[in-house]
Amino acid sequence: MRSSSSSQQSVISYQQAALGVLALRRKLVRSALRLLHCLLLLFSFLLLPSVAAAQSRVPVPSYGPMRERGSAEQSGLPPALTDVGLDQKLNAQLPLDATFRDEAGRTVQLREYFKGERPVILSLVFYECPMLCNQILNGLTGMMKGMSLKIGQDYDVVTLSFDPREGPELARRKKDGYVRSLNRPGAESGWHFLTGDEANIKRLTEAVGFRYHYDEKTNQFAHASGIIVLTPDGHVSHYFYGVEYAPRDVRLGLVEASEGRIGSPVDQILLYCYHYDPATGKYSWVINIYRWGGALTVAGMAALLLFLWRRGSATTAAAGADARLNQGGTI
Repeated sequence: MRSSSSSQQSVISYQQAALGVLALRRKLVRSALRLLHCLLLLFSFLLLPSVAAAQSRVPVPSYGPMRERGSAEQSGLPPALTDVGLDQKLNAQLPLDATFRDEAGRTVQLREYFKGERPVILSLVFYECPMLCNQILNGLTGMMKGMSLKIGQDYDVVTLSFDPREGPELARRKKDGYVRSLNRPGAESGWHFLTGDEANIKRLTEAVGFRYHYDEKTNQFAHASGIIVLTPDGHVSHYFYGVEYAPRDVRLGLVEASEGRIGSPVDQILLYCYHYDPATGKYSWVINIYRWGGALTVAGMAALLLFLWRRGSATTAAAGADARLNQGGTI
């Protein structure tokens, strides 16, 4: 009887120990899941403001600085400038059959500069602009000087006057000055200065979201400032705003637009680490850091859950072994 009673007590002790271990394991798992949920919410709150800002802000830089698009009362701009800006039309196709004249007076179609070989930087100016256009072209020239990619070999540049009154002779003079200023091999063959009629100019500017306004009183154009990176087949890839362009950002934009046709393995690594933010026209590493942090957090929590599960199983087995020993058995 004593042996039977002792055996029953051992079984009860074993069951109680096993139930206690299971309860503890469930408690630990619930705590780990709560911690995982809190961490995921934290990363979501950190990431969502950046994403929301990128989606809600429509940058419309006019005369250099970036401004929010809206009514004249909201923006504080004169009525004429509310129709001025650079709207993002990422992945839009350019009208490759649009016809222009180059600096030599030749009639050319836009498709001549998009043969699927290398990306293109597009700048929209008018050649007799007294201020902003020169700053855009100066910023473009300075950026190309600081960038290791080679014009005419890794990428081309197309500069178009959106003033239909300007012609090839003025384009040639403009090209001569900036080719001398750039002083890089390949600039003569890789930088193209175009003019055209109003209809073809409108087709191109509307395709890339470039809005401008002619002021009859001043005989000048109000317009946005920036450059646009295009893919080798003529799709809009990146916008860079203002009159100064970081060589690193434009280089990454060109490499990304080329789909790996140009650049080095280091550029591919940088593209993985950096993220192009359309709202600012710059590359940033912040969002990808959040992604890495989130991935590491999930991986860490998965490892913790696995550890707790195995620990609970091992504790249950140990409790069972103790119960069998109490019965006089062997392990």
